[in-house]
Amino acid sequence: MSATDPGRLGIGVVGAGRVGAPLASALRSAGHAVVGASGSSPATLERIESLLPAVPVLDVPEVVRRSELVLLTVPDDDLPGVVGGLAATGAWQAGQLVVHTAGRFGWQVLEPARAAGAIPLAIHPAMTFTGTSLDIQRLVGAVFAVTAPTPVLPIGQALVVEVGGEPVVVAEESRALYHAALAHGANHLVVLVAQAAQALAAAGIERPGRTLEHLLVAALDGALRTEQLDPPRDEVEGGPGAISALTGPVVRGDVGTVRGHLDVLGSLDVASAADIASSYRVLARSATSRALAAGRIGPDAAAALLDVLEAPSAPAVGPGLDRPGLAGLDDAGLGRTEPGDARPGRAEPGDPHPDRPSTPPSPGEPA
Repeated sequence: MSATDPGRLGIGVVGAGRVGAPLASALRSAGHAVVGASGSSPATLERIESLLPAVPVLDVPEVVRRSELVLLTVPDDDLPGVVGGLAATGAWQAGQLVVHTAGRFGWQVLEPARAAGAIPLAIHPAMTFTGTSLDIQRLVGAVFAVTAPTPVLPIGQALVVEVGGEPVVVAEESRALYHAALAHGANHLVVLVAQAAQALAAAGIERPGRTLEHLLVAALDGALRTEQLDPPRDEVEGGPGAISALTGPVVRGDVGTVRGHLDVLGSLDVASAADIASSYRVLARSATSRALAAGRIGPDAAAALLDVLEAPSAPAVGPGLDRPGLAGLDDAGLGRTEPGDARPGRAEPGDPHPDRPSTPPSPGEPA
């Protein structure tokens, strides 16, 4: 920390791309000084000039040498090599804060820096970045996953609060699952919108995005609101959460409509649309099992839906359970029950699985 202004830090950015430049700009607005940034691609240099005016562009070792806090915003796959390479050259300094923003890693990826006396912090903003000034405003209210050794955890939390974010502590061993959940929710939501829009275009709708907008915004708002209102849960049990907001043919048990959807989606005569029917089938099966577990539909309705949603080429699995969907939900009350057990069981929830930008990042930029 600066001797003239305790609490203010000299910050250096290694990889001032989509994430690094806006985040460093926000920290500068909070009163810290940005003493240097690295990057060589035209896009990165443009971001430094726009978001970090007057900040010198330096090579990575010089950025680290000048900094009290080093902000590592490089692609996830590059992070271990960058940290290890700097350690091999003796670049890390005792007492220096080293912060990375990679979602999948906790603080232990920074062990080579910690071994040199640096303080490791993993701080991941749960948001997408455009690499523009819009991101600085969107940091306010955003959730940040903070992972660090317990004694220095408050430092990471304080940095998040300074940029207007909400710090949430994520255990080291949970970072990969945390990041997979975000990727599944955000990235695959984009794919779902693209598929729905393509089907609407095939139906003759001129502005698919406009047609979807009100419906999808309301559906997402309802799902997020009910998920937040639901009681805390562990890995398996808990209230129905977002499934309370589920509408449509599955929760109505409308087998004929689901069958019709599969027919028309499967008949789309466009090669790029070949994945839509299979995605619908998988998601509708998940909706069925979760609606059953949440008590939104009964076992008979779920069995009828899963029969329709069966993949056409799937082999039989046994008498009375000749659909893998029914066999998979045997414990959910659709198959055998233990003697004396009058309650249908609970279906296991489906597997949740950085948010890569829509255009590939330039070399050295964060993914």
